[in-house]
Amino acid sequence: MIGGEAKKSVSGLQDRAQGRAADKPQLRLVAVGVLGGQLEHEPPQLHLIAAGAAISAHPDVEKVAFTGSTEVGKLVVQAASGNLKKVSLELGGKAPVVVYEDADLDAAVAGLANAIFFNSGQCCTAGSRLYVEETIYDDVVAGVAEAARGIKVGPAFEADSQIGPLVSAEQFDRVRGYLDSGASQGAKALAGGGRHGTQGFFVEPTLLTNVHENMQVVKEEIFSPVATATPFKRGGKPIAEANDTIYGLAAAVWTRDISKALSTAAAVQAGTVWINTYHVYDAALPFGGYKESGWGREMGHQVLESYLETKTVVVGL
Repeated sequence: MIGGEAKKSVSGLQDRAQGRAADKPQLRLVAVGVLGGQLEHEPPQLHLIAAGAAISAHPDVEKVAFTGSTEVGKLVVQAASGNLKKVSLELGGKAPVVVYEDADLDAAVAGLANAIFFNSGQCCTAGSRLYVEETIYDDVVAGVAEAARGIKVGPAFEADSQIGPLVSAEQFDRVRGYLDSGASQGAKALAGGGRHGTQGFFVEPTLLTNVHENMQVVKEEIFSPVATATPFKRGGKPIAEANDTIYGLAAAVWTRDISKALSTAAAVQAGTVWINTYHVYDAALPFGGYKESGWGREMGHQVLESYLETKTVVVGL
């Protein structure tokens, strides 16, 4: 049961639980069947509880760990403020991927495709903003576009499917809205750009070029197999562009120059930076974000900090 005050404090969070598809996995309604009597005499009653909202606001809960959208993460913080419980958040992302001209192009192209198209792009660390040195830009975007066109899109139960559908009709419509917005602002789809097939919530693996930093498709998390590509001048480092986002969950660098790789990794504001690889995770590696990508870290010994309290005991002898 949820007390009256808790019910009031979670009402807004319950409302948002029915919004964006990216929020659904974290705050989806949990169906609990309660038998009011014998089944043959009375039908089961179905009570729906916004579990995430109830946990966030409950005064007996001392710690909440939330994974989901930044928008709902902020609501979790509000709901958790009643007893000032500890909160750790792993939220949205808009990961930049920087490719320098000395990179192994074949490996980079394969890595970029994996960065954005893995799990249909429905991944908080998806590499959705590509920054490519101008001398190799045409070759790289051509390679990623070719990879995108070669991906088999279909139901997950089909053995040859490589990526599946988006999570819901709402998310499907939202992604199509982003694609329409990008096209209206001049973005060009080098690959994809629309719906795949005529049924289901399938979106074509998409690479958008001719984009600029003020476009929604560049600035906002789309949570789908949609990437943008932007060239940068030879000899430069697109650090300002990479950091021009409210997010800071992940990033990547592709180069054979380890000094350049490490200096770029140090300058990019992201909790995880991969060098010449992508989507590598390990329970020993702390995971979390800068800025509006979250609070605290999951995994590694750092994860324990948010579940512990430090106590000072002084004894007079």
